[in-house]
Amino acid sequence: MTRFRRRTCITLGIFILIVSSIMMGLKTLRPEAAVFGNPFGLGLLPEFPKVTVVHKEPGIKTSAQEVTEARAKAIVSARSVTFNMGELPAPNYDIHIFYYTWYGSPQFDGKYIHWNHDLLKHWDAKIANNYPSGKHNPPEDIGANFYPELGPYSSKDPSVLESHMKQMRSAAVGVISISWYPPEMSDDNGVPSDDLLPNILDMAHKYSLKVTFHIEPYKNRDDRSLRNNVKYIVDKYGNHPAFYKYKTTTGKSLPMFYIYDSYITSPDTWANLLTASGSQSIRNTPYDGIFIALLVEEKHKFDIQRSGFDGLYTYFATNGFTYGSSHQHWASLKQFCNANNLIFIPSVGPGYIDTSIRPWNSKNTRNRVNGKYYETALNAALMERPSIISITSFNEWHEGTQIEAAVPRKNTLIKYEDYLPHKPNIYLELTRKWSEKYMKEREQWLEK
Repeated sequence: MTRFRRRTCITLGIFILIVSSIMMGLKTLRPEAAVFGNPFGLGLLPEFPKVTVVHKEPGIKTSAQEVTEARAKAIVSARSVTFNMGELPAPNYDIHIFYYTWYGSPQFDGKYIHWNHDLLKHWDAKIANNYPSGKHNPPEDIGANFYPELGPYSSKDPSVLESHMKQMRSAAVGVISISWYPPEMSDDNGVPSDDLLPNILDMAHKYSLKVTFHIEPYKNRDDRSLRNNVKYIVDKYGNHPAFYKYKTTTGKSLPMFYIYDSYITSPDTWANLLTASGSQSIRNTPYDGIFIALLVEEKHKFDIQRSGFDGLYTYFATNGFTYGSSHQHWASLKQFCNANNLIFIPSVGPGYIDTSIRPWNSKNTRNRVNGKYYETALNAALMERPSIISITSFNEWHEGTQIEAAVPRKNTLIKYEDYLPHKPNIYLELTRKWSEKYMKEREQWLEK
């Protein structure tokens, strides 16, 4: 009897352990029911991955020189493959990917930029006191939980730019949505984006990619300033062969603009610009376009409609973090868009982790689950038959949403996350797989 009870207890314990493991795995894929932090409290700023303290192993180099050598090796390795455009997959212009050009290195910028990001404090002082503060110290300690194959690079480096374009094209992506600030403006680290656009457009064209604009919430952004900036963009870049234009159902080809944090401006202000009767109306002018608003809360869909936007996107790669980023809400959002002649653009991502700059924010981490999280998001997006899918992101390393190639790395203080047991380019390969699936299914949708 004692042996029977012991065996029963052991069996029951194993069963409970198995069920607990399964539930934890499911939570990483579909965390809608979890309790999440307030996205507005977080400020919806770039997020950064978690670091782990480890003991240094013998023979592990940690010098800045090694990082430079590793980056050079990665670029040389990429170039050693004979370039043949025919070997690359066809670009899918219905796949848009968010791209950031705010990174800097001593070689090209005189210092590290963004890789040395601050550790941001929690807004509650009692919580903030429990976590470290200060800045990251590249090249060994960077503001990211993953480590780029190219090292802590500069966005100005032509070899980095070419590597990025080749990676995106190899993933069968078609459109790059570049984070953009107006001329003479920059992000908080003083990095201008417009200066790099001529080179980006030229390199994108070389790889048959197109470029659209992800307009950041720059100082004093409103209906008047955005109208002036759209005019500037169209006048300066509109004739470039890599400048993306969206073909509407009426046959027009118009530039597309993603408006990040659009909800911070009132619908009445946007209506001045985006409705035909508005005082600053851009409609039916040479500068008309397709304007896509960010939906965070459910109520934003009504504001977006009233504002005169042409569609909405969800941006965040955190299933369950916001209403818009939760896969379970995409069906109703698609129905709303269909009923109101709006474009629905779900945003998918490979995971999310920002504890490198917000060490207190681990509850919003989304484990990559060796690519399963990404594929779950892509499958959820395809289920809604959208006309466009956006990817967050190619290289937002701070948030850990990048699909750019990353490598395992550790030193005396930090062990970075990695893509093991897969290769550094696994997320590029997954993107290609789903992009090609999307193209085939979209052809079938259009035939029906």
